Amino acid sequence: MTHVEDELTSQPECWTRAATEAARHGGVLPATGERVAIVGCGTSYFMAQSAAALREDAGRGETDAFTASEFPYGRTYDRVVALTRSGTTTEVLDLLGRLKGRARTVAITADPDTPVMTAADDTVVLDFADERSVVQTRFATTALTLLRAHLGLHTDAVVADARTALAADLPEGLVECTQFTFLGRGWTVGLANEAGLKMREASLSWTEAYPAMEYRHGPISITTAGRAAWMFGEAPEGLAEQVRETGGLWVPGTLDPLAELVRAQRLAVAVAAARGLDADRPRHLTRSVILAP
Repeated sequence: MTHVEDELTSQPECWTRAATEAARHGGVLPATGERVAIVGCGTSYFMAQSAAALREDAGRGETDAFTASEFPYGRTYDRVVALTRSGTTTEVLDLLGRLKGRARTVAITADPDTPVMTAADDTVVLDFADERSVVQTRFATTALTLLRAHLGLHTDAVVADARTALAADLPEGLVECTQFTFLGRGWTVGLANEAGLKMREASLSWTEAYPAMEYRHGPISITTAGRAAWMFGEAPEGLAEQVRETGGLWVPGTLDPLAELVRAQRLAVAVAAARGLDADRPRHLTRSVILAP
């Protein structure tokens, strides 16, 4: 078993623990009414997109998501949350340094022995969800679970769905597809983006991701036999039928959307194996992006 397979299968246990951690760290996570930005790079940015949408939809306060390198320093926030598995990512550390004294910052990380521990005003350490793999799985979903639980949006049913996602067979013919499109709505747009990234990283697949309604405005033209469209959450009315009319494989999101992401992680590993690739050694990637000074 690869590191990434081992780590992705541990997610139900990690999510259960994250829900407990949310209660313990409530004092440093965003309070109701605060104006908040959530930042990250790569996978962490896509989790930030989902977390921001969830918080704002829950009526907890205006919430934006940015890549750390594109943060708008002209805006004012009460709190900035940085997601960083390694705690060493150059852009995140630069951002936290520039925000010192300007906004309260909290870093959610997996490693307590990294510079982010002093760069941020507050930290939440999810060391039980740390990973050896380059391709992120459990840290990302555990960090998002922490934030979901802080909003009161996590339930035991989500964990049960994750177990189902790990146990159930992938849809017939999906691994053999030559192109994959992931679709989301609201908070699941970030999950769709992350699913696409997992496929590109682990299996070098031609993969795209869109808000579900935007997919109909052009991108659906690439869908045909041997290509798949996978929905995270409830699909817009009529979209499934339109995809099937193209000859493409429609994959409905039948589980909690975060559990659907676990299924997509499994797909990435399965496609990598079918193509003779090592999911633990993705091309041109390292576990953390540290830029030379």
